[in-house]
Amino acid sequence: MRSGRMSAIVFAATAALVVTGFVRTTAHSSDVWSGEDLGTLRSLSIRAAGPPPPDPSNRFAEDPRAVALGKRLFFDTRLSSNGKVACATCHLPAREFQDGLPLGRGVGVTGRRTMTIVGTAYSPWFFWDGRMDSQWSQALGPLESAVEHGGTRTLYASVVAQGYRREYEQLFGALPSLASLPRSAGPNGNAAERESWAALSDTIRDSVTRVFVNIGKSIAAFERGITYGPSRFDKYVATLTNATNPAAARLSSDEVAGLRLFLGRGQCIRCHTGPMLTDNLFHNVGVADRVGANPDSGRATGVRQVIAGEFNCLGRFSDAKKSECGELTFVVKDGAELVQAFRTPSLRNIARRSPYGHAGQFATLARVLDHYNRAPSASAGHSELEPLRLTPTQLRQLEAFLRTLDGPVIVPAAR
Repeated sequence: MRSGRMSAIVFAATAALVVTGFVRTTAHSSDVWSGEDLGTLRSLSIRAAGPPPPDPSNRFAEDPRAVALGKRLFFDTRLSSNGKVACATCHLPAREFQDGLPLGRGVGVTGRRTMTIVGTAYSPWFFWDGRMDSQWSQALGPLESAVEHGGTRTLYASVVAQGYRREYEQLFGALPSLASLPRSAGPNGNAAERESWAALSDTIRDSVTRVFVNIGKSIAAFERGITYGPSRFDKYVATLTNATNPAAARLSSDEVAGLRLFLGRGQCIRCHTGPMLTDNLFHNVGVADRVGANPDSGRATGVRQVIAGEFNCLGRFSDAKKSECGELTFVVKDGAELVQAFRTPSLRNIARRSPYGHAGQFATLARVLDHYNRAPSASAGHSELEPLRLTPTQLRQLEAFLRTLDGPVIVPAAR
């Protein structure tokens, strides 16, 4: 009885600390946080994410049949001009659904780093420049890129007809007749492929494009469920707010110091917010183009592309109502702040996703932190950074914290 009474007293005392806004775990004396800080930490926890927001532009996004079809398509190398490139070629499941290369490599070499697709169901914009506004439209871009999959719409419709007819027609209805179509024709191919596409009737082009769109919507249904599991940081936050088990997860004193820098002097929280640790916006942070590369204007070009895009939320292949396309309707269309601005990447599992930068400019996390610490001027536009003047010890502590963000990747089981 005495032991039980003592436990109750300890529980009540710890709960009182939570209510008054301060919590101390048994791990370190540094684990004392104000009520405001605790609120911020909870907002960063993966537990705060909840299910991804709906995608009204894709009415098949939650359909298990689309998930199953999309998973098969994601790994199918026939969806390429040379039969060797699949979505999984650059988005490798074993490597955080990216490839670990400075520049993506498909049938050729791209001009930017492959972004991970983990957790992208929470984002309104896709690619480094946000030139697509849905997971399904993002999936379509590489398929027609000359240096990624390199294929065309009639090629992909033929692959579906030959390899997925039953699954496709159960979900989307009958496939159009493809017998008389050229093997490879599309609006974004080479000159001969574009000419072949232009020679088709409007009705046939529309039918083939709808098959192409449904490929993207299926792949998106699969990708939608790929997200992050709890990291050490998330378990630490749960510990801080769970008085019944205060020693369940601990961070070292350096990791806690790094977390405090993340929230404070390091200014990381300005852009890396919410459970995905990104504001999903675009910022110029003074990262120079790769040596010898053409200038990359980032969002300044991307925003024009998404507005004009055939497959955007307001387009005729979208399932959304106009009122459901607020992000696109009210997007910032121009301004100096868009020049060389790139999307804020999620920091979840960041230590596993080197190199860093929109074109893999930084080999290590330490180099990224050094860049932010020095805040060099941008080669175009205006960098938002200001020198942090952190000491080597503080930079090491900040990196130590970033490594606590590593956690499992959850992949949906297709039924």
